[in-house]
Amino acid sequence: MTFLPKWLTFLKGKEVVIANAVIAIVTIGGQQLFSFFTFSCPCHVGQNLIYGLAFLGVPALILLILGYALNNQTWRLVTGKRSLEGQTTPNQLLQCKLVCFVLCSITGRALVAPVTWLAVTLINGSYYVCAVSEYAPVHYYEGNPNITASEHRRILAAIPCSQLVPPELTRARDEVILLLRYQSQVAGWLLIAVVVITVFLSYCLASCFSPLSFLHFRYWSTYVHNEQELFDEATDQHSRLYAMQHIRKFFGFVPGSENVKEIRIPSLREWQAISGLAFLKRVDAEHYDYSLLHDWALRGSVNGKYLKTDEDPMIRTQV
Repeated sequence: MTFLPKWLTFLKGKEVVIANAVIAIVTIGGQQLFSFFTFSCPCHVGQNLIYGLAFLGVPALILLILGYALNNQTWRLVTGKRSLEGQTTPNQLLQCKLVCFVLCSITGRALVAPVTWLAVTLINGSYYVCAVSEYAPVHYYEGNPNITASEHRRILAAIPCSQLVPPELTRARDEVILLLRYQSQVAGWLLIAVVVITVFLSYCLASCFSPLSFLHFRYWSTYVHNEQELFDEATDQHSRLYAMQHIRKFFGFVPGSENVKEIRIPSLREWQAISGLAFLKRVDAEHYDYSLLHDWALRGSVNGKYLKTDEDPMIRTQV
């Protein structure tokens, strides 16, 4: 019974590592499915390179952009910066260092999926074989030495497609594919090694230059995590209570209220006032209206028609 709590204790504080591992596993599975269902080398001169590099680079680029877009730190870094251009910070150098640190952190997390994609596709070798087959060393081709260079490239471009290679060139095709797979897999493992070493050294340098001790750093990480959770809970409750005030003013009650004695009947003009597209409206130097209903509640009157719910239906006007 104590096995699960021990594991939960061990995993606590390692959410980033777990998230990166999950992203890598999902990326590997997606790459395998993507290759199985969509990849089909054209085996044509001039098209192989474009096709292979597209399957190598475009998904990696998309995953990189998604990594940036799905990270809350990205939007925390850029949101509202345009409106703060005129304000001065007490320490510009410290601010620049902080921005660089956050950017490095965001980039490191965003690179998990694209690097995994590139490493897995290179180790698999199919995309690389398709992309560079027509540029393989000519001495692996055992054909007629009098054949033209363009014919050489055409035959080499057909190597990824076994049905297009003449039977007498089967051995040469196998040798070329082995060579290209060797190059691709070596490149894949080198990429993994470089990334692992870079990540390890980055963590080591960050720890060396940290002003906090090991236990103090763990406490700080826990504090930031708990603060964010409590802030999210408070944000939800605060915004709900604030919105209830505006809902009560418009309808005369709020959802969940017991013993509702009367309800308010909004007028046509009031319905029109809260309908339509809502944009942030600046009220003063420090405050905004968050919605049309919010704007109406702050400037509208509480006068209107009310309907009692505990008597016979009768509409009265409150003066």
